[in-house]
Amino acid sequence: QVQLVESGGGLVQSGGSLRLSCAASRFTLDYYAIAWFRQAPGTEREGVSCISSSTWYADSVKGRFTISRDNAKNTVYLQMNSLKPEDTAVYYCAARFAICGTVVEGQYDYWGQGTQVTVSS
Repeated sequence: QVQLVESGGGLVQSGGSLRLSCAASRFTLDYYAIAWFRQAPGTEREGVSCISSSTWYADSVKGRFTISRDNAKNTVYLQMNSLKPEDTAVYYCAARFAICGTVVEGQYDYWGQGTQVTVSS
């Protein structure tokens, strides 16, 4: 069974940085797209970034967030810089056995438990 475990969330001031990690087990990243989603209270889960043979970013995070993958550690990272209060959400990583495609919740099959990111103003 595919397992994904996120870590790295926390409380940071506006303008600060965090790096999220998504550690995968029981499968190798090579054949999977790994995406980051986030969900703030009262909102739908939205795609933030994805990595497979290429990378994708939501407009709201372009230029501030960077996704990367370490195949040796079977881990995907999301480096988040210049954080804003509107980035506050629970961040989830998700996987699917394909390229990134349309990064929406229903297209991804495996999910982590989420990690809270809170950006204070």
